[in-house]
Amino acid sequence: MQNTKQIPEPSRCELAKYEYKKSSYGEIYDVLQSLRKDKILCDIKLETDDGEVIFGHKVVLASASPYFLAMFTNFSEKNQDQVAIRQLDSSALQLLIDFVYSGEISITEKNVQVLLSASNLLQLQEVKNACCDFLQAQLCPTNVVGIVALADLHDCTKLLTSSELYMQQHFSDVVEGEEFLFLSYEQMVKLIASEELTVPSEEKIFESVIRWVKHDLDSRKPILPKLMEHVRLPLTSKYYILKNVVDEPLLNNCFKCKDYVFEALRFHLLKSEELITIPHNIRTIPRQPGGTHKVILAVGGAGSNNEILDSTEWYDPKINQWQPGPKMITPSCAGGLAVVNDNFALYLGGTNFVSIFQSAYGLNLSSESPNWTPTYNMLVKRQSFGVCVINKYIYAVGGNDGENFLSSAEVFDCRTREWHTISNMSTRRAGHGLGVLNNLLYAVGGSDSGRRFNSVECYRPSLDKWTPIADMCVRRAGVGVGVLNGVLYAVGGWDGAQIWSSVEAYRPSTGVWSTIPDMHLSRRGAAVAVLGGLLYVIGGHDGASILDSVESYNPKTNTWTMITASMNVPRRFARVVAIDRPRYIKTC
Repeated sequence: MQNTKQIPEPSRCELAKYEYKKSSYGEIYDVLQSLRKDKILCDIKLETDDGEVIFGHKVVLASASPYFLAMFTNFSEKNQDQVAIRQLDSSALQLLIDFVYSGEISITEKNVQVLLSASNLLQLQEVKNACCDFLQAQLCPTNVVGIVALADLHDCTKLLTSSELYMQQHFSDVVEGEEFLFLSYEQMVKLIASEELTVPSEEKIFESVIRWVKHDLDSRKPILPKLMEHVRLPLTSKYYILKNVVDEPLLNNCFKCKDYVFEALRFHLLKSEELITIPHNIRTIPRQPGGTHKVILAVGGAGSNNEILDSTEWYDPKINQWQPGPKMITPSCAGGLAVVNDNFALYLGGTNFVSIFQSAYGLNLSSESPNWTPTYNMLVKRQSFGVCVINKYIYAVGGNDGENFLSSAEVFDCRTREWHTISNMSTRRAGHGLGVLNNLLYAVGGSDSGRRFNSVECYRPSLDKWTPIADMCVRRAGVGVGVLNGVLYAVGGWDGAQIWSSVEAYRPSTGVWSTIPDMHLSRRGAAVAVLGGLLYVIGGHDGASILDSVESYNPKTNTWTMITASMNVPRRFARVVAIDRPRYIKTC
């Protein structure tokens, strides 16, 4: 029987291709290293200053080092079988040539400097980076000055930046060492001028400058004025200046230095009147390691048992923590809180549920010992009123004086240190919110003796005139108000029957109020602050209990988030502001 089964013909296809890649070149380099050590097929001898000769292969050295590549292709050495390598230690060169052939090198405290120098010359970047990593790991107060010098000499940018930062952050320990005394003038100026300098006080910087100058008095004394320009002497205590600075001979014999001492004493004289606008220059501004960052200061309020609080605390979003701050002189709630120059807080009025105050207390948060001190009282007693700042004018608007709901308003001029009245609102309001948008004041909601308002009015300082704007969607007394990215927000509050979790937003461009997503909790008498592109709502009362919780609104995502760090103390009718993070804060 005939077999009819046919074998299929191979189909046409593209030419097949198989790629193979050697997994390791280690064997080749082992052979090359063996040849080099036996001086076989070597076509170059490298001679160092101390007479040592190291054999190698031009093609291998050129493949690893741009220095050798240029030497063996573009310069006269390409036709030579022996070249002199100047300014290189023979042991360092031997280690580097071994590295070229083996890919391995041992870096120690004894050889790191010569290896760094040699690898920089031969442009062996891997070894140079390894030396920098080794030095970075060895940084300590006793060697950092030397490492800075090495990094600068050999153009190690990353190591230079990190070692300079280390020196700034460990300044107090670094200046105690001998290396510090050998800093160059340029290095010294760069160091003491740095914002990143971390010191317990400016006194330490002053003392280090005097010590550095006295180490080489003849050559350094003429440059003392240039150094004192960067010492923030006004930020030292008045006592320290009178005891340690005024009688320092180096300063007494220098007219320019004496000017800096007088400047510091004048600064302390002006500080006795806290709200005077003090002339600012670099010497009167506290250093800000890591850059200026803001925190939220919360002051006073009523606690969980309705007790009136004298405590303060501040929230740092970078570490998500509340920390206690200086106690108030008088317990108070429902007052007003303003901030001037980002570091001077002013608490106005308020009540202890027995009396209503017209007092004013200031807190200089840039001081080494921040504490509340009495300052210029308002013209009228006020509680549950609004406070805002425009161009160093502090406005106090509406409220209750214990007998009447108020439509009156007053303003404090920080330059003249005087209060004066401005036009009355069209409506008596207490428990309203006050916000600043485009240098206009907005009084939002509130109540009088029997009504809760959804009305809003706007004050234009240039005309001294209040004008009504669009009403909110609901009535809100005990409302929180904040301004973020050109939008005015009205947060929570109550209408006499219901405490709201709802929030409304007003944009001047549209002239209408619109709702945004509700908060997680209903809140009346909550405080509002704006920080880092977020709207924070803090504390308040939900109808059942006084809250210690905080939540934030992100306009980019249109969402609310509960902050995991709660206040140390539940608070309603507290007041909050965003301030520069205090460097010296007394906790109690």
